[in-house]
Amino acid sequence: MSLTPVQTPAAAEPFTTDEFRAALGQFATGVTIITARDDQGHLIGLTANSFSSVSLSPPLVLWCLSAKSTALPGFQSATHYAINVLAADQRLLAERFAKKGIDRFEGTPWRPGFTGAPVIDGAVAVFECTPHQMVPAGDHVVLIGRVEHVRRRVGAKPLIFHGSRFFTDLPG
Repeated sequence: MSLTPVQTPAAAEPFTTDEFRAALGQFATGVTIITARDDQGHLIGLTANSFSSVSLSPPLVLWCLSAKSTALPGFQSATHYAINVLAADQRLLAERFAKKGIDRFEGTPWRPGFTGAPVIDGAVAVFECTPHQMVPAGDHVVLIGRVEHVRRRVGAKPLIFHGSRFFTDLPG
């Protein structure tokens, strides 16, 4: 019996950060606004599409935030936060919560949720969480939350993000 030598794969071509970002943009995602109150009671919130389920038992979800984000200390001190999955008609809210230097909550319809975290009216789903774990990962922090309460709007269409653009209608 003769052994065939294992061939070493050719080295991958290097890629730029912009190429990496563009390739990631080919993955269609839902759009969320993550909201909380910091340890001083101030409202904080931002648009994010880095949301995923982790575990059904216990119920865990995750989202990612830049380690350079000015909102990070607020989320680190929050006792609860809400992940608001946006509806197709909430594009303007997604854009508003992505802007810097404004009061993102001004004119935004919201109410305190079951845990006290700010919940945005009209979201297709809301996951109210207690912080479970924060994991540094490269230039981001992965925030894992234990879901304490969930609600959803049956039949509501989600807001989708793909290729740096929003979409409000799913193919039939």
